[in-house]
Amino acid sequence: MRKRQAKKRPILPDPKFNDQLVTRFVNMMMWDGKKSIAFKIFYDAMDIIEDKKQDEEKSALEIWKEGLS
Repeated sequence: MRKRQAKKRPILPDPKFNDQLVTRFVNMMMWDGKKSIAFKIFYDAMDIIEDKKQDEEKSALEIWKEGLS
């Protein structure tokens, strides 16, 4: 057992979109500590959304956030 409770670490925003929600999503998607691969999968998916989107007003990140809610 621990002598005291571990400190909470702040979640850093992702490098491309500068958003903490993206980092939380990637952390949940990650397998076996492979964060770089999880980020690559997420960013590739954002590129696909950007290519297929029809509404020019929304960015791929806004479309993804709308899909989460």
